[in-house]
Amino acid sequence: MTDIKNDIAISPDQGVGLTSLKQVESLFAMYAVIATGGKQVRVAEGQQVHVELLGLEQGASVDFTPVLVVDGDTVLATPTQLAGSKVSGRIVGSASGPKINGFTYKRRTNQRRRYGHRQHYQVVEITSIAKG
Repeated sequence: MTDIKNDIAISPDQGVGLTSLKQVESLFAMYAVIATGGKQVRVAEGQQVHVELLGLEQGASVDFTPVLVVDGDTVLATPTQLAGSKVSGRIVGSASGPKINGFTYKRRTNQRRRYGHRQHYQVVEITSIAKG
């Protein structure tokens, strides 16, 4: 007999088992959402993320202010709860995004223009998430 409650399958002969690896991560992992470069990114400790260029050298440490911190069942979201919270990371390298080719033209006038763009990123490894 299987009773599923809160995504946990309980069976008498097999004990307690989680139905997927993603549920294990969501139950026990601590993560934060940081804002950098006009975007919000979900990060966890040990994760490497690509962020917009920060103007710092490789090996430098960087601190981000979190927008949201989740630690198991505890969720910190308001500015008063997040006071003193920070996400620390270390710049481990740089990376480039995909090449984007563009083409624009105006018909019947022989006006054509080709352009390209490639975004550059810095790779940041998250070293710690501290709650306030």
